[in-house]
Amino acid sequence: MTAADVWLPIPPDEIGGLPEGPHYRFWDGGEDFPADPARCVFYVVPYMKPAEVCLRPLPHLSSAEVVQTLSAGVDNVLPGIGSLRPGVRLCNARGVHEASTAELTLTLILASLRGVADFVRAQDRGEWLAGFRPALADKNVLIVGYGSIGSAIEDRLVAFEPARVARVARSERTTARGPVHPLTELPSLLPEADVVVLATPLTDATRHLADAGFLARMKDGALLVNVARGPVVDTEALLAELGSGRLTAALDVTDPEPLPPGHPLWRAPGVLISPHVGGPTSAFRPRAERLLRDQLSRFVNHEPLRNVILTTGTTSEV
Repeated sequence: MTAADVWLPIPPDEIGGLPEGPHYRFWDGGEDFPADPARCVFYVVPYMKPAEVCLRPLPHLSSAEVVQTLSAGVDNVLPGIGSLRPGVRLCNARGVHEASTAELTLTLILASLRGVADFVRAQDRGEWLAGFRPALADKNVLIVGYGSIGSAIEDRLVAFEPARVARVARSERTTARGPVHPLTELPSLLPEADVVVLATPLTDATRHLADAGFLARMKDGALLVNVARGPVVDTEALLAELGSGRLTAALDVTDPEPLPPGHPLWRAPGVLISPHVGGPTSAFRPRAERLLRDQLSRFVNHEPLRNVILTTGTTSEV
């Protein structure tokens, strides 16, 4: 183990409690690699960097045993997984982003319903913009993607007294709060929801999940909130609904992303856009460091790792 390298996107001397044994190297996506990638056994993917940066070392990681993301999703590294040798475990950052993403989700819902963006613009004009606005109280909310983030969103939703929270995930199950419906039941649930929250991973099955048919099933005046990944929503279909005034939207992620200047989404009526800030908050660093300490301790001591999404060369997923 002493000859093996671990690549970290946080300077190792700033992370207390790392286990002894590996040689820790700092790499946050710079042009030059910190050492020979062939000696890296544990690669921690740089956070909030373009996919091409995160993927660049993968073809050279001939000794890799673990690829660890610091994001909840792994879609940014999946395209390069095929270049790794069999037996490499891909792990996500479950436990790091739930609180921050759930916070932003509630912020987007409340800001959209209560017209906070309109108030800010009115303040800039020195205008007192009074009047009635929709409340979250007594609304029906549908959470599409009920993993750890979806559950954290519901934890915070209940304090605002919604009439009902419905949950949808890839597979049907029962939770302490109630049933989780399978994706096949989504068409019957959409017309009942005042607020639809997308918190699902980006996969082949969820790409353009919110397409023209999905959006058409949403009730008039409903709010679509996307804190998942931009391509979960068909942008052109959403623009059509926004342009008609039938739906509103709050988007922390977009397709394309970053949203370029002049894109029609910037000017679409009834949309609130935040620049993919669900995860990067003051809560990120301490939680990411805690995850890395735990995972690396498990790795060094040959204990089972947490958050294993898949193992290369197998068909099993966790």
